[in-house]
Amino acid sequence: MSLLSHSPRDDLAITLGRSPLIAALAAVLLGVIGGAGVAFGPFWLGFAALAALMGVYALLIDTRVGLAAVIGIATIIPFATLPFRAVVTPTLLTLALAALMGVWSLRLLVRRDERLIVTPIGLAIIGFLGITLFAFLLGSNASPEPSLIHNYVKFVMATLFFFSVVNCVRNRETVRWVIRFLIIGAALSAVIALVLYVIPDQLALQILVSFGRIGYPTEGRVLRYVEDDPNGLMRAIGLSVDPNSFGGMLALIGALAATQAVSERPALPRRLLLIATGAILLALFLTYSRAALGGMIVAAMYVATLRYRRLWWVILAVGALAAALFIGLGIGERFVERVVEGVQFRDRANQMRLAEYQNAIAIIQAYPVFGIGFGQAPEIDLVAGVSSIYLAIAQRTGLVGLAAFLSIIAWFFARNWSVLRAAARSGDEERAAWLVALQAALAAALAVGLLDHYFFNIEFSHMSALLWGTVGLAVAIEGLEEETD
Repeated sequence: MSLLSHSPRDDLAITLGRSPLIAALAAVLLGVIGGAGVAFGPFWLGFAALAALMGVYALLIDTRVGLAAVIGIATIIPFATLPFRAVVTPTLLTLALAALMGVWSLRLLVRRDERLIVTPIGLAIIGFLGITLFAFLLGSNASPEPSLIHNYVKFVMATLFFFSVVNCVRNRETVRWVIRFLIIGAALSAVIALVLYVIPDQLALQILVSFGRIGYPTEGRVLRYVEDDPNGLMRAIGLSVDPNSFGGMLALIGALAATQAVSERPALPRRLLLIATGAILLALFLTYSRAALGGMIVAAMYVATLRYRRLWWVILAVGALAAALFIGLGIGERFVERVVEGVQFRDRANQMRLAEYQNAIAIIQAYPVFGIGFGQAPEIDLVAGVSSIYLAIAQRTGLVGLAAFLSIIAWFFARNWSVLRAAARSGDEERAAWLVALQAALAAALAVGLLDHYFFNIEFSHMSALLWGTVGLAVAIEGLEEETD
């Protein structure tokens, strides 16, 4: 039996449950925390504490609960924090990532038949993180600001989600579980975005501001518009604060959902998949993110070329329909104008992008080896930050970091293509469909990364978690046993 074929149900919880002393201590701890929450804080704090402890217990029983929690937070409410202030207020995503990592790490200690799974790709990712750490310390002169440390730790935890996935996803049922939650999480986030988009702007603003208690912005650009013009087109953002990062998330998971919808053995009922994919694509379109739309187009072309060639007819038909609606009825005219202006660099957003690219190249030329780190640019005439994941990596970690990232991605695709061909030859359609869908998701993310930086932005750790979690899921599938049922 393959190492990756163990059940996801953890023996850790069974071991704990068989100890009366530990069970009693857990009951006492539950009562103390719940009682303290009620006695010394708002009445709802006790219930929140009890719910959190119930969640921890569920996570001990089954690590799939932790995987679902991370995915749900990353897709639906990525910037949520604890509802009270501390020296450092961690995000719910960071707490979920830490809890999941802690549980499977403890499992290694109590299960004699368990081994840590790192994988060759994992070793390369550790090396990449080492480069980012060196650049982080070098750029801050080994004395970074607390807020910078906080954001960098969130980024590291998000990247380490790769290891949580490869150590928790050990059989096919867990793969299906993760894929389902990715699609459901993105679909729910898309529905929230669509509701906020169609209701009156003032009501949408009130709803979003109400999330200020858990770390969301309460002033400034809470609602987002094209060119920041309140009289212009409103952009869908859901609960993701930024429409471009929201579009990038939808592109990654939308490519996964769309590919699953046309596969022979989808992880969800096909009708449900079509509804979810439709909601995701509609919300993606309403973000008016040209990078996200381009990423979806690249993913569709990738899947059509690699495996489902009949999709070319669908792509051509959709293109012809869109052209007919635009030419005949003028539908989508403003969006088409926005795309054309962007290609010609005539709009303000892309003129700013062009200036960012020029500035980033100047920084890379000045600091080519390990970059400037994750803080501000060290020279007054240079400005850090650029809307491209590749230039951002080179700017922050130098050409060394960019070479490491590109090497990991190239190595991943080379390995994954080989496993995909083997699965297709053996008739394992489900496994092959999973790999194609995950490759399409990464192709979409990498294409989005040409014009956006959110998959390598320490302030948007959920995007890093989704990127490296997707890589981890594909690598975990590589280690599954062949199955031809």
